[in-house]
Parts: sequence; C-alpha cells; structure tokens
Amino acid sequence: MENHRLLLLLLLLACYANASAQVSFGSPQPVNDNWKFTLTDVKNGEAAALNDSKWQKVDLPHDWSVKGRLSPALASCMGYLPGGIGWYRKTIHIPEAQKGKKVYLYFEGVYNRSEVFVNGALAGKRPNGYISFMYDVTPQIMYGKDNIIAVRVDHSQSADSRWYTGSGIYRNVWLVYVDPLHIAQWGVYAFPKNVSEKKAELEVEVEIENDLSSAATVTVRNELLSPEGKVVASGSGKVNVAANGKNRFRSSLSVKAPHLWSIRQPDLYQLKTTVTKDNRVVDETITRTGFRSFTFDPDKGFALNGEWMKVKGVCLHHDAGVLGAAVPRDVWKRRLQTLKDIGCNAIRTSHNPQAPDVYDLCDELGLLVLNEAFDEWEFAKRKWLEGWNVGTPGHQGSFDFFEEWGEKDLADMVRRDRNHVAVFAWSIGNEVDYPNDPYSHPVLDGKNASGFTQPIFGGYKKDAPNAMRLGGIAKRLVNVVKQYDPSRPVTAGLAGVAMSNETEYPGALDITGYNYTESRYAQDHATYPKRVIYGSENRHDISAWKAVTDNEHIFGQFLWTGIDYLGESGPWPSRGFYSGLLDFGGFIKPRGYFRQSLWADHPVIYAGTYPVPGGNAGGEMEDVWSQLEARNNRRPERAPSMDAWPVWNYREGQLIRVVSYTNAAKARLELNGKTVGEAKDYDEKTGIIYWDIPYAGGKLEAVALDKEGKEIARYVIQSSKQPYALKIQHIDKAINKNKGLTQVVVQVVDENGVPVMISDNEITCQIAGPGELLGLEASNNRDMSDYTDNVHRAYHGRLLAYIQATGEDGEIKVRFSSPWLQAVEASISLQ
Repeated sequence: MENHRLLLLLLLLACYANASAQVSFGSPQPVNDNWKFTLTDVKNGEAAALNDSKWQKVDLPHDWSVKGRLSPALASCMGYLPGGIGWYRKTIHIPEAQKGKKVYLYFEGVYNRSEVFVNGALAGKRPNGYISFMYDVTPQIMYGKDNIIAVRVDHSQSADSRWYTGSGIYRNVWLVYVDPLHIAQWGVYAFPKNVSEKKAELEVEVEIENDLSSAATVTVRNELLSPEGKVVASGSGKVNVAANGKNRFRSSLSVKAPHLWSIRQPDLYQLKTTVTKDNRVVDETITRTGFRSFTFDPDKGFALNGEWMKVKGVCLHHDAGVLGAAVPRDVWKRRLQTLKDIGCNAIRTSHNPQAPDVYDLCDELGLLVLNEAFDEWEFAKRKWLEGWNVGTPGHQGSFDFFEEWGEKDLADMVRRDRNHVAVFAWSIGNEVDYPNDPYSHPVLDGKNASGFTQPIFGGYKKDAPNAMRLGGIAKRLVNVVKQYDPSRPVTAGLAGVAMSNETEYPGALDITGYNYTESRYAQDHATYPKRVIYGSENRHDISAWKAVTDNEHIFGQFLWTGIDYLGESGPWPSRGFYSGLLDFGGFIKPRGYFRQSLWADHPVIYAGTYPVPGGNAGGEMEDVWSQLEARNNRRPERAPSMDAWPVWNYREGQLIRVVSYTNAAKARLELNGKTVGEAKDYDEKTGIIYWDIPYAGGKLEAVALDKEGKEIARYVIQSSKQPYALKIQHIDKAINKNKGLTQVVVQVVDENGVPVMISDNEITCQIAGPGELLGLEASNNRDMSDYTDNVHRAYHGRLLAYIQATGEDGEIKVRFSSPWLQAVEASISLQ
C-alpha cells in the first residue's frame, strides 16, 4: 500500500509539474479546444460582437501553412507552402468565483507577429514566432460572463526564414488564475552547485510579485523531493514585498549522496515551492530539477559530472513533416528516443527555441541541449525562393524587430528554459557572421595572414555592414544571458571563423562553435589556446567525426541534421532538406545506421545495396552537399555510399554493391547461408566495408565479427515478391481519450509477409469512432501531392499515420486499403 501511495504521489507531481512549470505560478489550464479560425485578414476581427459562426473550427496547436497546397510559385525556403494572415477566436467563461484572482493568458508560441485581444481590447503584441509569452488580461476580463479571446497572426512575409516555420498558434495556450500575491512568471530558478557523488547543493531563487496596493510579508518554503518521492531537503524564510513590487527569496538546499543526472541515468528531482501569507497558501508550483556538473576545458574538451566525453549531437528544426510545426509530444518522444538509440547524446535547437515538450523530454531521456536563440540579428540573410542556393534570393526576416525585441526575446528564452537540467549552453546566434551575408570585412580579400589566400564570397564589400559590429552585439547579448543564468556558458555557431577572428565576437563567448570549419581546429587551438572549440554544425562524412576523435580539445559535433525537415528545399519538387539521420516520419535512414556504427557503444551492423558502378545510392538519397559535389564533378561518386537502402530486388546476375556499416573489427557477407563476401577488416578511412557481387534472390546477411572472428551481430535483407497485402508493423492499441495519439506504421508485404521495399502503392486510411487523422507521412522528399487528405503513396513500401483521439468515449477503428492488395484493420481502445 505504501508503494502504491508513493507511485500515486509521483504521478500527481509529474502531471502538476508539466502543467505548471512553464509559467511557474498559479493554476494553469489548457485552452486548446474549440477555437474558430479564418485564413483572411478580417477587419475588426477582435470585436466582441463579430459574427464568427462561419469560421472554421480548430483545436490547438494549429499550423495552417502545412495544410495549404504545395506550389512551385511559392518560396522554396518555406518548403513551397503558403503563409498569410489569419485570425483565431475563442469564447472563455470566467466564473464569478474567480473574482479577486488575477487572470493571465500564456502562449507557448505563435508564428508570427501576433496581436492578442480580450473583449476587443489589445492585450499585447509579440513579433517573434518562437518565443513563449504571457499577458495579464485581468483589466479586460468580465467575471461571471463569457469573454472573447481574439488573436491576429501575420505571416504575410511568408519567406521570412531559411526553412519552414509554420503559421498560426502552433503551440499550447494556457489560462492562468492566481492570487494577486504570487510567484512571478518564470520566477523559480534552481541550479545545482558543488556537485559530487557525495554531496551537492541546489541554489534556489524565488521571485515574488505583489499586485496589491499594500506591502505584504510572505513565507516561502522549498521542499526537494528525490526521484523516489522522498523529501531530502527543505528550507523556508520570510520575504517583504512592497506594494505593486517584487522581491526575491534565495536559499540553498544541501543533499547527501545525490542521484546525478546523466546521459545514461537521467535522474530528476522535484522542487516544490509554496508561498503562504498568514498561514494561507497564496501560490505554489513544482519545478523539475536535478544534479549534474559541466566542465569545459580548452585542452581536454567537455566533461559531464567529471567524466570527459565527446558530444555526439545533431541539429534539429521544429517541424515533423506532414504535421508541420504543430507537433504532439508523443511524436517528439519517439523521435528523440530513436536518435538516442542511434547513439546521439545531444541536440542543438536550430536555430530558435523549441516547444517546451522538447526540453522536458530531453530531461527525461538524457539528452544534452544546446539552446539557440537567433539565426539573424540586425540585418536580413538571403532567403532562397527558387531552390536551395539558386536563383535570386529574397530578404524578408526577423531583423526588423531585433533592435526592439532581441534582448527581451533572449531573456525570455533563458528564463523559461533555465531550470531544464539538460540545457548545457546558451547560443546567441547561428551564422550571423556568414561572409557577405550580410557582414563583410577586408580580410575577405585574402590579403592578410588570417588563412584566406584568395577572395572569399566575392571579396570585401565596403558597402556591406561592417563585421566589426558583431563584437558589440555579442557582448550585449552575453550580458543578457548572464543576468538570468550565470551557471552555463554562452556560445554561438560561427560560419566565417576566419573573418570573425578579426573581430571581438569569438572573444565575447565562453565556448566557440565552428560551423563546417574543421580545417581550423588545430590552427585556432594554437593561436587561441584559451578558446574552447567544438563543431556546432557539421557534415556527415567520417572525416568530420575524426576531426573530433583525433583532437582531444574538440569536445564534439552537431550534425546537419538529425531529422529531415521542411523548407530550405532544392528546386521543385522538393519538400525540404534531406540530410537527416531520420526521415520526415522519424524512421532511421541508411545514414542513421552509418552514424550508429560510429557512435554506438554496443555491437551494430547494417547492410544496404545499390547497383555497381558508383557510390550513388540514388540522387535524392544523398545529402544536399553530396548532390552538389557530384553535379560539379560531372561524374558519379565512386566511394562507398552512406545512403544505401536495405533493398534486395534486382535483375538476376546484375552486379550489386553491398555496403555494411558496422563498429565490429570485421564483417563477412552471406547469401542463402553461403559466404559470398569474405571477411573484411573495418575500413578506418571510410567507415564502410563493401563487396561487389552478382545478384541472386534470397536472404542476404551481413555478419559482424570481433577480432577473433566470432560473430557478434547480424543484419538480414530478404528478396520480396510482388506486393500482396498491407500489414500493420506498429500501433499503440490503447491511448488516452483526451487527445491521445497513436502512430500507426503500415508496410506493404508480399504473400510471405516480406516487406516490399520498392513498392509505392497508393494507400487510403479510413477512421470510424472518436478519432481523427492528423496526417499521413511516407517521407518521400519529392512527393508534392496533396497532404491534406487521407490518401497517400507509400515510400520504400511504408506509410505512417498519425491518429489522435478526439475526447469522446468509445473505440477507434482504422482501416488501410490499397487497390489489388489485402486491406488491414485495427481497433484502438481509449482510456
């Protein structure tokens, strides 16, 4: 019984923490359901008397762009999807019983240039589409009556980013009730200090806000609960708060033998903060926290809890293929867990703050986070409109509000996310120093000893913004971060390192990220011996990884990219950027298995194939850089490919290259139980073992061997016959009836149940009962068909369906069918 009570307590704490941690005060309630929406700029759309009965009914989060029609007339940077101006409206009843309480509206993210109105009155504006924000709407609220919330979203500058952004209220919205005397927004700040296995301290700062017309004295109590739910430390004290003022309470909690948060064991604590006045609880919140230490050294790199390690990171955008920017938590959980299974231990939020769910999940799963704020500062970057790096670029962007909002946006990012133990660094910018986009410097003429030997990017442009401006802006932004979190380093991703070295920019940073500049690792380490260097953005080739493993002072890399994303597209047809370890649907691609062979700490092996000659796994399979190189060289790439799919269906006798990605000492190849490829040693130069063999149908197996020749792992590819039936490979058969999500994976198989990898059958999804289809995703980058319906073609014989419960009781039934194939059905129970 005692264990049952403990489990219940932990579950209640976890639920409460997830609901309240984002604002850190009051009683937050989600207000995501039953909004009205129109994709047009309605005159006086905020008016309480406006008739919105014919508007579309939507639930939040909502991204209108991804539901639009793909068109080659639209911008490639946006993935050929539309922007526009839209209005949202919702009626909320505020009970009379809440009179005397303050009322706030909290938005996790609205893209972009939003205006929020309550009962016709403006509550506030926020141009940044990635920042969470909150408004005190108490002055506009009518207690005991219905209140009209209206939100105008202006994404008419649809090509304002280098990648897909989404449009609309694409994250959660919360209504918050609280006493006038309460914890401030993001007012609890807890960070570990003096951490060891024997003892650790948790420094806690609680900011109290008093909206009363008289001064008040409150008692603040902090209780720290261990991962098992036991109170292991506590402390309290009194705080005097002036009328309409704020004050802080600081304390330190000491814990013996703490559970340390790590990548392998991400143990988390709960900090319960209670504020009382005259023995009455006026506010309380729960903050998830933990104990870990970070060490950064210019010679030895990075250590977590004193353990020196390499950061195996990936850059991540915020969309999920057909779902656009409105990504449910369960989708992120599956994606992040898959990345960790590959061997990834860190993510970089490229290049803006992510949804709160992402940080929560990284805390839980044990993934380090490099949290990034901006992709541009005071000037616009090029935005490609006709394909990646082709045609005439545009220059829309977020630069126009940077001067007014930049420091507040950065401060709000830090304050919102500083309690996440997974966050190990703050980045103030990505590639804002890209040579001649927009900044320039005389060093670009190649006339000094900086490392440039010829004019770069057109040479020095005296009319362009002076790169010397970078240092001053960086110092200003670093100061903002340090004001709200001095416990972590500040960094940035430098694109023009040689140019930036001529400025004060790198010197303003605690640790310095190099984007695609491995060639300067040794040189700059010698020139700037106190500089901590890492790869903030890197290609997938093995040489970029060896630049990390062969240099002790380089603490890691972040691959571009972890998951395929919409936008930054090549010429039509192209939905997005296709260099991910995972595809749009979150499935491991061949290069994901290649990366696993480099990063995993357990035996792995994979086999893929393609016709000989050449190492081209099929144009669209490769990352953008490889495509450009092959095009420029006008000949196929001959090295073994990292993009070989597990297909074993070819013409009899056709010469096929079989590649194996493994971390074993050697590997051999078997076909139908017979050796057809003798054991070969691991190739340190390419990281790939391969054999060229004539095709014969059957079972192809790559066998991983240790140094003594003992088998330690095996990977199988099976020849398939004609498509015969649809088979459900994965489904969550029981989900929460309140917006629970199941991710159904459907595979085309032959009469023997073998996956038909080369099939592209058209599949229809039909749903009966209290469920709705959020989207069908096959992960084909060149499929520009309608993504708003329930019909889609398989890719590599596979299709993913996102099905969400609508909140009613009953059972969801789903059926997948395709002409000439056996259909498949399943039932999903609701809890």
